[in-house]
Amino acid sequence: MKKKIIVIICLLFGLYAGAVELADPPQATITNGLVTATLYLPDAEKGHYQATRFDWSGIISSLEYGGHSFYGKWSDSEGPKVHDAVMGPAESYAPLGYSDATTGGTFIRIGVGVLRKPKEKAYSEYKLYDIVDGGKWTVSPKKDRVEFTQELHDSTGYAFIYKKTVRLVKGKPQMVLEHSLKNTGTKVIETDMFNHNFPVIDKEPTGPNIKFIFPFDVNEGIGGRGWGTVGKTNGKEINFLRALNKNEQLYSAGLQGLGGTYKDYDIKMQNQKTGAGIHVTSDQALEKLVYWACPTTACPEPYIKISVAPGKEMKWNTNYEYYTFTPDTK
Repeated sequence: MKKKIIVIICLLFGLYAGAVELADPPQATITNGLVTATLYLPDAEKGHYQATRFDWSGIISSLEYGGHSFYGKWSDSEGPKVHDAVMGPAESYAPLGYSDATTGGTFIRIGVGVLRKPKEKAYSEYKLYDIVDGGKWTVSPKKDRVEFTQELHDSTGYAFIYKKTVRLVKGKPQMVLEHSLKNTGTKVIETDMFNHNFPVIDKEPTGPNIKFIFPFDVNEGIGGRGWGTVGKTNGKEINFLRALNKNEQLYSAGLQGLGGTYKDYDIKMQNQKTGAGIHVTSDQALEKLVYWACPTTACPEPYIKISVAPGKEMKWNTNYEYYTFTPDTK
């Protein structure tokens, strides 16, 4: 009798373990010997992220270097259809053809697919839209990189081949996001892309231990919130005066001080407590620089302009360096 019970328990455990394994979203771990990162992969049925705000490719659930962690869960919201379920340097493209679409018609989001336009007053970044066609995704994981390709064709005249490679640089604590967008349709692709970044350096909550450094004297601009009470600009830095409380935010719709060249795209995010940082640069000029922080993450959000004529291709890179430093003990 005992043997039968043990056998039954083992069978049930095996079935449970198998179900858990099947339920795990597709992912890949890459390394260059210095940096190790795990990425969630696009999948319309099993993918960790299936919402419509962010690009499905390049979602990094964890990245470690030198005993430090740089990304991770920052939101309590869970589920594949939840916008905030993303992690790491999440990118997002403004919609294509939304204003031209009638109710029930379609519009495009690069990295997501063809979406259905409902009856509404205006497009909302935070609304979950129905996906009509996610295009064709091809994903190629390798030891030190993951290559993503999305091919999409829509009856509205928009069509493209979008490629993104998340690559760890050989022998260096660096990561590059390599992009290319080839316009295979009949309409010009005019959009912008922003990167939310979502740093969670050593799981440090947002507060005085978190610092941001820019190459220009930064000003919070007009129409933000939280400045002077939870955060402040200080020359080339953004500092926090105290820890943020639950549901509290620091926000700027556009930091001021940009010079209009790619040299502005040079941002350092630091944990002053553990001595770990992220240095982000790009070969593109900043269109604008939004800033948003909540109790678990503080995010510079760089915007760049994307313009590709039919038959043409645009390429650009975003570079990440992960580094350590001696924390200021003052």
